Order: sequence, then structure tokens, then C-alpha cells
Amino acid sequence: MAVKRISSGGEFEAKVGYCRAVVAGGWVHVAGTVGQGEDVVAQCRSALDIIGKALAEAGAGFDDVVRVTYMLPDRNEFEPCWPILAETFGTNPPAATMIECGLIDPKYRIEIEVTAFLPE
Repeated sequence: MAVKRISSGGEFEAKVGYCRAVVAGGWVHVAGTVGQGEDVVAQCRSALDIIGKALAEAGAGFDDVVRVTYMLPDRNEFEPCWPILAETFGTNPPAATMIECGLIDPKYRIEIEVTAFLPE
């Protein structure tokens, strides 16, 4: 099986040298993704939109996600995102981890990374 690389055209892809997602061996690996917006909730929705587009291009969707990692500079901002995440993953929740850490730019309040299994 060939490796497929998916670009979203994000500003950091060329600067850092990565792509939004890589499809290999039946798996979709979506890079840590930040979104735009005034607050963590808007950025969460935006990041999920970008991730959703990458998953769709790979032939998968949020129902196929098996692992998700959330990275936030302030763990106290995670709870306002919970309803969005519960709605996104619905009745097929993935294994999840939340990490409190610094992000590439202080304006970003959440970064989300997912791994999905391609449906047959």
C-alpha cells in the first residue's frame, strides 16, 4: 500500500516540514491541529473542521477515530470544549488523552491530534 500525504495548506506545514495527515497501512494519522478563533471553544470547532476535512480526504470520518490527544496551555480551558467533543465523536468515542503544555504560539488555546482506522 502506498503512503498518501494530505496537505491542508496551513501556514506551519511548509515552515515546519510536515503535512496535515498521512495515510499508511490502513491508518490515518492527523497531525496536531490548531484552529482560528477568539477563544478555546471557537478554536476547538475550527480545529475539528480542519481535521474533519483531512479525514474525509483520506476516506474516513470521526466515527473511525480510535485515538485523540488534546493539548492545551491551560487545562482549565478544556471543560468548555467537552460538549463539542462529545457531539463530534458521538456514540463512537476514541481513546483520549489531555496534556497541559505550551503550544507553538500563545494565541492558540487548543491543539488536537487524531489517529483513525480506515473503514473497509
